[in-house]
Amino acid sequence: MLEQGDAIPAVTLKDVQGVDFALDHYRGEPLVVYFYPKADTPGCTNEARDFTALADDYAAAGVPVIGISKDKPAKLKKFSEKYGLSVILASDEPGEACAAFGIWVEKSLYGRKYMGIERSTFLFDAQGMLQRVWPKVKVKGHAAEVLEAVRAL
Repeated sequence: MLEQGDAIPAVTLKDVQGVDFALDHYRGEPLVVYFYPKADTPGCTNEARDFTALADDYAAAGVPVIGISKDKPAKLKKFSEKYGLSVILASDEPGEACAAFGIWVEKSLYGRKYMGIERSTFLFDAQGMLQRVWPKVKVKGHAAEVLEAVRAL
């Protein structure tokens, strides 16, 4: 997993329209990047809604919020529209960002082992350097905690 002081990885993602964009395009402004396992599941929905509820506060701080999963762009678009999400959602279907951030890990459910996204959040400063990492995120109160760290930058 990326550590404090690491540079933002130069990975390309797809937006909800299926258009490519480079994550390091945001260099020059602080940035919050969060990874979530699967769109339209309870925890992921609550997390996206919590970030959306604080969208005006993040915008006032000048910090975009990007949520990344391995879902297809069409699924992310439907997810965003269904819940009126204002965070930027991005698809990492090939898993390049997941690998670069180090959040593609072995998980276990009912004794079955599989590979999946570890819910994690990363805060980068305007120079594209990682300032804080939240691994193994618990959703409740997380968006507000990240906002406090953003304000402390």
